[in-house]
Amino acid sequence: MRETIKIGSKEFVSKKEALNHYKAILNSYDFGETVKKDDFSDIMDLLETHPKVTEKIGVGINMVKIARLKYNTKSFELVRGDGSTEYFSYTKRINAPKSDFTRFREACRQVIQEDMRKVKIDYFEKYSSMGKVKCQETGESLRYEELNIDHRQPNTFSVIVDRFIELKNLKLNEIEYIQIDGAPNELKDKNLKEEFRLYHKNKANLRIVKKQLNLGRSFQAKIGRQNKDLKILEDE
Repeated sequence: MRETIKIGSKEFVSKKEALNHYKAILNSYDFGETVKKDDFSDIMDLLETHPKVTEKIGVGINMVKIARLKYNTKSFELVRGDGSTEYFSYTKRINAPKSDFTRFREACRQVIQEDMRKVKIDYFEKYSSMGKVKCQETGESLRYEELNIDHRQPNTFSVIVDRFIELKNLKLNEIEYIQIDGAPNELKDKNLKEEFRLYHKNKANLRIVKKQLNLGRSFQAKIGRQNKDLKILEDE
């Protein structure tokens, strides 16, 4: 059975489908244009899969523009809050073999799934009206299935994982995983799972947003914790 590719909230049946999606985004703009918010979110989701995501984000990505390379070819250009820029190849990222960091990050995401689900349910129980709540980015009233709980900069999920690795001095090539009934890999070490869960609980600043936005990460790199950020609840 072919393994699907999950990038952010989107799931692609193959690398070819993922490549075509990002190619279509790139070709929909002219040289020098700034990509729109939904496309920006898709590019940031792909950047989150990079093993050096913290380095790539730097002080925060303010925007993505369309750069002109040799022979009039196009490339995404990341523009950071400090004015520094860097080209970002979607083809290299999608075609790259799965790194130890990617495997570990995916397993860490499994660790927090129940916590994230509880945050979403609790928010709906408190604030829903006619089966809908407002997206914290756009103010739109949306149904449960139209919304995600996601991380806000500077502590995106990949950044939290990266810092946890550094804090624990983990050797990713030695991490052991288990797989149950074809589900995504999970961490075998129960103590490591709980340590990451608690670390994530302490560090994550969460928002409830419509799935196409993934928090609209632009212009948020230097923003600290805000009153409207959602936090993971204490265990009952």
